[in-house]
Amino acid sequence: MYITEGVKILKKIGKKIYINKTAIISVSIVLLIFLLYNIFSVNIVQALSKYGSRGEEVKTIQTKLKRWGYYNGAIDGIYGSQTLSAVKYFQRKNGLAVDGIAGKSTLEAMGIYNSTGNTNTSSNSNNVNLLSRLVYSEARGEPYAGQVAVASVVLNRVKNSNFPNTIAGVIYQSGAFDAVSDGQINLTPNETAKKAAQDALNGWDPSYGSIYYFNPATATNKWIWSRPYVVTIGKHRFCK
Repeated sequence: MYITEGVKILKKIGKKIYINKTAIISVSIVLLIFLLYNIFSVNIVQALSKYGSRGEEVKTIQTKLKRWGYYNGAIDGIYGSQTLSAVKYFQRKNGLAVDGIAGKSTLEAMGIYNSTGNTNTSSNSNNVNLLSRLVYSEARGEPYAGQVAVASVVLNRVKNSNFPNTIAGVIYQSGAFDAVSDGQINLTPNETAKKAAQDALNGWDPSYGSIYYFNPATATNKWIWSRPYVVTIGKHRFCK
């Protein structure tokens, strides 16, 4: 009798152990799938280029960061320690998460859009086109930094409450730019003007926050001379 009861008890314990073991295995599999999904999805969505990456996207990152003064290394397409430091520097200066990874937000801040597309691409393209036409019509022949500075003045006005709050509004504000008044705004911009416009949109501001510029050799407006001087680039004097 006791032996029979003992066997029954052992069978019950065995069943419980088996059930608990099955439950543990099931939970473990679910957790593993969850972790793997998150690891790979984070890498795909956010870590587009990071330390150890190679390729054309890395070259584009290096080219832009070198042009803006963040990077001094070779344009070799290798995401090494120098590129990592440059990306972190760019992120820090532009209010981004400083993780050294050129993810979606960082790439967009550089004006780089991946193959999956972006809802702001069309708007960005329109802004680059209009701004580059303004740069070309107002500053073609000027040093590259001077062309970027002209574009920066437009963007600085957008941020200033005394001016319209859109690029188009600033450019087409009555009497704001001679190129609009004389029709040169409709000229087709060259690649240099387009790059200058994009660099300004990406945050490079050689004008150091200026909201006005003029050519001292041709200026006839006495008021403009009263504006606080900031810097001279080429033939243009930039001021606030």
